[in-house]
Formats: sequence, structure tokens, C-alpha cells
Amino acid sequence: MTDRRTELADNLARVEERISTACDKAGRAREDVTLIVVTKTYPASDVRLLAELGVGQVAENRDQDAAPKAAACSDLSLTWHFVGQLQTNKVRSVVNYADIVQSVDRARLVTALSKEAVRAGRELGCLLQVALDAESGDTRGTTGERGGVAPAGVAALADAVAAAEGLRLDGLMTVAPLTGRYAGRPGAAFERLMEISSGLRVNHPAANMVSAGMSADLDEAVAAGATHVRVGTAVLGVRPRLG
Repeated sequence: MTDRRTELADNLARVEERISTACDKAGRAREDVTLIVVTKTYPASDVRLLAELGVGQVAENRDQDAAPKAAACSDLSLTWHFVGQLQTNKVRSVVNYADIVQSVDRARLVTALSKEAVRAGRELGCLLQVALDAESGDTRGTTGERGGVAPAGVAALADAVAAAEGLRLDGLMTVAPLTGRYAGRPGAAFERLMEISSGLRVNHPAANMVSAGMSADLDEAVAAGATHVRVGTAVLGVRPRLG
């Protein structure tokens, strides 16, 4: 365990240096960017070590892994983010532990999240996942494996979240697309997300969270203006899946 703690501490230091350097280059204050460590596929023991090392925000993308892990770490002061594609039949479970759902991409999911947040007596933060490979005006929104709402559908979905009981519209999230005009251009993708965020904040000024960038492209995300970066492999390394 001591070796693992040292490994995580070293990896966190390297990621912190990357974020700090990117902030310096962009003329941003380091405190303007929040690190979320994506702990998917890693055990609760790693989450505990990360908390000891000062990590305050963690993310999961599969409820079947996340629910027992969050329960095992319920004594820790952590903010839990759900970042995976979310099916409505998993909403009740996710609402029990997640503080923020970053993958809101359709009206039906908004309705389900609102119902369960009210039932649980919680206010749930929501980010709209934007599919930047859907710049076609298709407001149906889901595209490929990564999901998300098309840019043209952001305004209507944002209004739905803002009006839903038990939900709080916090901002936007994206994953650098693998297809379309932004494929292989994460910096351009994240700049586009910032443009969409500016438009969103005209009517929803408090929705100023922009979650973008992972281990491979966090530097470009910080340069574009992301407020949160989601880093897994660069902190935790490559390990076999749970189960």
C-alpha cells in the first residue's frame, strides 16, 4: 500500500505540474482549474489513498462499479461525479451518491433525474454533455458511442434542466470527438465548447462550469478555458478492469 501511495503521489505531482504549466501559458490562475480524478476500474482503496493525498473530486462512469465504491468511501469528504452514458434505469442508484452528473444529454434523462433527486431530497448538479461531432443541427442529440446533445439542442435542454425540480444547471462537458470536423483537433473542439458555454451563460449565468480534457489532452483544455479536467490514466496508471 505504501508503494501504491507513493506511485499515486508521484503521478499526481506530474499532473499538477502539467496543469500549472498550462495555466501559466494561458495566463490563468492555477486555482481556476479543478482536477477531477477518474477512478473507474480502480478499487476503493485507491480512492482512499487519493483522498489522503488531497484529491477532493472523483469521477465514475459505470454505476455497477461506482455504487459499491461510493458506499465504501462514504465517510470521506469527496465530491462524486458521474461521467458515463446514463440509462434511466440506473438513475435512482446514481442519484444516491453522485453530486454532479456530467452526461445529461436528453430530456427523458432530465425527467428521471428530477424525479429521483426530489425523492432523495437532494439537489443534483447537472452538466450537459455536448456532442461536437453533431454540428449538423440534429437536435435529437445522441451520436455514436460517446453520446451527447448536439450543439443546436443545448439551449432547449439547458432550459429543461433549469426548470426541473431538484436539479441545478452547472454547465457543459465534452469529450474530444473521434469523428467529424474536430477529430484529432482537441484544442479546436474545446474552443468550440467555450463558445457554446458563452452562449449558454447569456440565459443561465451561473452555469459556468466547463468540463473538458483528459489525460491526453488536458493541456489543450486548460488553454481553451476549461474549469475542470478529468484525469484517470495519468494519475492511476493502467490497470485491469474491476471484476
